[in-house]
Amino acid sequence: MPRFVRWTAAAAAALLVAGCSSGASDSDDGKGSGAATPPSATSSSRASPGLPASLTSQKPDWGRCEGTSDSPTPGGDWQCATLKVPLDYAKPDGKTIGLALIRAKATGGSRIGSLLFNFGGPGQSGISVMPSYAGTVSELRKRYDLVSWDPRGVGASEGVRCRGDKEIQAAESVDPTPDDAAEEQAYFKDAADFGKGCAKAAGSLVEHVSTTDSARDMDLMRQVLGDAKTHYFGISYGTELGGVYAHLFPKNVGRLVLDAVVDPSADTVGHAKNQARGFQRALDDYLKSTGQDPDQGSRKISALLKRIDAEPLPTSSDRKLTQGLAVLGVLVPLYSKQSWPALTSALETAEQGDGSDLLSLADGYNDRDASGHYGTTTHSQRVISCLDDKQRPTTAQTRKLLPEFRKISPVFGDYMGWDTAGWCHDWPVAGQYDTPEAAAPGAAPVLVVGNTGDPATPYEGTRKMADELGKGVGVVLTWQGEGHGAYGSGSDCVDSTVNAYLLDGTVPRDGKVCS
Repeated sequence: MPRFVRWTAAAAAALLVAGCSSGASDSDDGKGSGAATPPSATSSSRASPGLPASLTSQKPDWGRCEGTSDSPTPGGDWQCATLKVPLDYAKPDGKTIGLALIRAKATGGSRIGSLLFNFGGPGQSGISVMPSYAGTVSELRKRYDLVSWDPRGVGASEGVRCRGDKEIQAAESVDPTPDDAAEEQAYFKDAADFGKGCAKAAGSLVEHVSTTDSARDMDLMRQVLGDAKTHYFGISYGTELGGVYAHLFPKNVGRLVLDAVVDPSADTVGHAKNQARGFQRALDDYLKSTGQDPDQGSRKISALLKRIDAEPLPTSSDRKLTQGLAVLGVLVPLYSKQSWPALTSALETAEQGDGSDLLSLADGYNDRDASGHYGTTTHSQRVISCLDDKQRPTTAQTRKLLPEFRKISPVFGDYMGWDTAGWCHDWPVAGQYDTPEAAAPGAAPVLVVGNTGDPATPYEGTRKMADELGKGVGVVLTWQGEGHGAYGSGSDCVDSTVNAYLLDGTVPRDGKVCS
């Protein structure tokens, strides 16, 4: 029962079908106005309060990266190290856990410092994604050490596996849009069982993997890396993490880029509505691109999903394509316009009675390999988001919401509506907040980048994040494009604007549009 959520441009790119071409490059409608003061490598900066010197004075022991089955050893000159952080920041002298770091040192002579990357999720491994993303940010490496990490509860940093491969596959038969009392019971039992598995696997860590905890980890990382200010590139959920960091440590903000922005004003239900709206909007754009009327095309896809709900489709393997997997298969290609042709092919074969292509797309999202082994990204995602999110809609509340969700999206509404109740159902730990706090008065300008066609983090959240950061802090850059994320997606205008901000401190005009 994966949430569609805060995914990453890098992860979405991994799902693209070879041979698909990208769109044309974009043009700039305006020039930058103003420049940020370059950060001083020797200026003093506020440390996280109360942390012992044994943590703040750590010297990372950079060495060869050790790969795992989920994260192969990167080639080239990548180095890895472990950072000790408090399990509980309320007890900074207490138990510590290790965070896995990865870096590639700056190639140029005028180094600014470290540039931290979070690729979203929550739950995405920076250790596995950073090397593959390095080509996209090669210009930035000229003046920055490229640094990423597995946040607490993720991958090599005390990563959580809530259930085994056989249990995961068995759970795929649970209907995520229950039609009767028996299906509802199975749906919520599976959700509760998943939470119990997470609590058993994570132990006391399940209470200390929040976005706030990770933001505090970032500031300790800044100190240990020797940076006076934090320079940061957050994608998707990484924008929420960046906003929370800016709120907690406004005076330590250096150059922050937030791309594919999570709406900080949305609670659990609001976030689900935003995504239902965003994915339906992307589906409408896809249908228009194929010459179809969006309403008629959506009705056709909805009818296909209903048939699959009644009778799952056979595939080229011994597995069946269920309705839940089919919804994922339709949704995944909407993360990138380059993968729209894959959606066309998958829908065509499904209409012919073969669910193999949609199943393959769903497996890509669920991180399932050919041997039947599943990655743990969605496990970490759930552990983190359920600790963050305070709102817990009841079954009755969800039923009342379903008509609105269906109106927003005839294809995805049911799934996302039920998900609001099932995702954190009977979770062992209470959530921390209704919405994240991102107000950062006094912080340096933060570049907030939005894509008008973004399905997972709809464009409307871009201005809301900028407004939340505060006047003179949040600076909006808009790309009139498709897909999840803007930087590295084919717009010379976006890339050059972001590069100028990070490399030279040039802050663009608030509201600049790349088309």
